[in-house]
Amino acid sequence: MMGQPVPQRVSPTTQPHRGVEGEAPAALPLEGATRAPPIAEKPVTKHPPEVPMTPGSTGLVLEEPLLCELSRPGRQSCSLPHANDVPTRAPEATLPAALLRQTPAALPEISEADLVRHFTRLSSWNYCKDAGFFPLGSCTMKHNPRTNEAVAALPGFAYLHPYQDSGTAQGALALIAALEEALKAISGMEAISTCPAAGSHGELTGLMVIRAYLQDRGDPRSRVLIPDSAHGTNPASAAICGYRVTQIPSGPDGLLEPSTVANAMSDDVAAIMVTNPNTLGIFERNIREICDIVHARGGLVYCDGANLNALMGIAQIGEMGVDVMHFNLHKTFTTPHGGGGPGAGPIGVRQPLAPYLPIPRVVKTAAGYGWDASAPKSIGRIKAFYGNFGMLVRAYTYIREMGAPGLRHASEYAVLNANYIRAQLTASYHLPYATPALHECVLTDKWQQPGGVKTLDIAKRLMDYGFHPPTIYFPLLVAGAMMIEPTETESKESCDQFIAAMRAIAKEAQHTPATLTEAPHHTFRRRLDEVMAARSPILTWHQLKG
Repeated sequence: MMGQPVPQRVSPTTQPHRGVEGEAPAALPLEGATRAPPIAEKPVTKHPPEVPMTPGSTGLVLEEPLLCELSRPGRQSCSLPHANDVPTRAPEATLPAALLRQTPAALPEISEADLVRHFTRLSSWNYCKDAGFFPLGSCTMKHNPRTNEAVAALPGFAYLHPYQDSGTAQGALALIAALEEALKAISGMEAISTCPAAGSHGELTGLMVIRAYLQDRGDPRSRVLIPDSAHGTNPASAAICGYRVTQIPSGPDGLLEPSTVANAMSDDVAAIMVTNPNTLGIFERNIREICDIVHARGGLVYCDGANLNALMGIAQIGEMGVDVMHFNLHKTFTTPHGGGGPGAGPIGVRQPLAPYLPIPRVVKTAAGYGWDASAPKSIGRIKAFYGNFGMLVRAYTYIREMGAPGLRHASEYAVLNANYIRAQLTASYHLPYATPALHECVLTDKWQQPGGVKTLDIAKRLMDYGFHPPTIYFPLLVAGAMMIEPTETESKESCDQFIAAMRAIAKEAQHTPATLTEAPHHTFRRRLDEVMAARSPILTWHQLKG
């Protein structure tokens, strides 16, 4: 059965752009379109074909039932040999009666071809970075270079076993040590641990290091200060670590003011968690003074490194007075992320906090590289084995390929792209803060609200134009926020397509607001009832069948 179409690039030479409903703008030539040769015999300057305004608004995708609905008795997708040499044992001889089924599990019976098609069709419903522009603010959805994948797939890395003797894993240990040195150079921090498996895991690890350091100093504290412009997971990380959270407001220009920090500081404050640049994309230019204020009262400064993509090769977090920070290898250093993993969130600390880093640590001796778990002040293990090693390989490959000049250029182009989009859209959407921004920009729905159009409607309509929506309703200090981060890997043409789509949507909001409030129109599924889904979720096959 055929489903509704989803946006994708189309094949004809020209395709009318779907703008305001009821209108049919002139056709735009697509990339690679052929044109008739000029009549004039003299040489004619050739211009590249005009890039279409949008990746497309028509397509084809197949409806897909559940595996249980595809199941037919007797079909199977695998063929296993008989295990004649394995003795059989009745389940009741091993498991307690409470765990035994009274009837066999109703597992689907399906052929291999149907199984492969099922998951392939489902995958076509997803939108991914390899499909197009992915402007999620604060997520740094940049291209994942295939060179990284090739290196991570080398047998010496891909087939390592976590219990393998360190004497046979010298290359892997050397890579971890080299990555630590590279992250030191990039950040200005003095010691690194690559154990944490995600950014939020790095946050928690960093706070555990701070807690252990303060307790060892005989000065346990109970509170953590978090600005309203900080990264969203900071409060949760602090609470999990046992701290009470005190939120402090930003100033009218989107910056954290030293006087606000000074008024909030007391002897029970363990740390302040700052994101720099903050979630408005604005560089916290008072960071050095803020660090001095916190240090003067015995507290420490944690910097969320989620937005490090704006600073590589330009500024070092450690030189700003920060005590602890985490890196998002799956953001800044191009390793894949999304869908719950895999991620990698190494942390960097100043030397006084190094003894508290998690174990094991990579060390180099006269005999070569090895593991060291003899750290009496360490917070201990935070994960089985040693982080997500494949992500470490990818990040190190990226750093080596780019070099110091390349990393700086990446940050410069990330800032350029974000500011280009911001400059092109401020006539169509409200800009809540005029303060210069770096790698991302935040706009709002303030000008669209009088027509009944909200940020969610704009995001839904973007899907019809073939774009993944930006981050919406975050940061929380901005009502109706749309946070856009293009990253350095987007071309000017990609940015122009997104800008054109956003401008067209702004016009639709003015003239035909129902086009937005009923969007999306061309996706595989129309707008779902999100309130009903939250209040009465159907989570199992049995619920679906009633």
